[in-house]
Amino acid sequence: MDISAFIQNICIYALPVLFAITLHEAAHAFAARHFGDPTAYLMGRMTLNPVKHIDPFGTIALPLLCLLLPGSFLFGWAKPVPVNFAGLRNPKKDMRWVALAGPGANLVMMLLWTLILGLVLHAAEGDFVYPLRQMAQAGVQINIVLMILNLIPIPPLDGGRVLVSLLPEKAARTVAKVEPYGMILLLVLMFTKVLFIIMVPFMNLFYLLVQNILRLFA
Repeated sequence: MDISAFIQNICIYALPVLFAITLHEAAHAFAARHFGDPTAYLMGRMTLNPVKHIDPFGTIALPLLCLLLPGSFLFGWAKPVPVNFAGLRNPKKDMRWVALAGPGANLVMMLLWTLILGLVLHAAEGDFVYPLRQMAQAGVQINIVLMILNLIPIPPLDGGRVLVSLLPEKAARTVAKVEPYGMILLLVLMFTKVLFIIMVPFMNLFYLLVQNILRLFA
């Protein structure tokens, strides 16, 4: 990739990435407070300020590396919102709703970017139409990837939290022990392409949904 194309990609993806990670983490914080844990709120993480959620490696370095590597899909994460699950009113049950709030936010953003894309696909060509179309496509892609990625049932991903909340107590404790090694496992799956194999079928289902929605604008 030449430098001009790389800079163009950064301009297209920057805003969708910031929205995707910020609203994902803010949704966790809002849900945690709703179910009784004010930890994220008290630490200033219940905010739409993206600076509060940026992880230097997961939010900046890794996505830039993905843009540079041919054939890779955009991948990354934000700084996790602190949640004291013991502080929730019903810890085991409420944990799953706090965890699902993040992917839920990505689903809503995917639908909003799809609506924007549907509107600009048939708009008259102008100075802002083409870049907005590219940005909307990036927004759809990023939110699908983040949603599916976070639903993988490996702690500390959201899917791992959901799995722990659904399992019997003894099995839940066993799965929870994976958490300190979860991100290492995730990176291994990524660089061995296993993660891509796991995610693609689910991503394709949501791309099919997007295509069906876009047909309504035809």
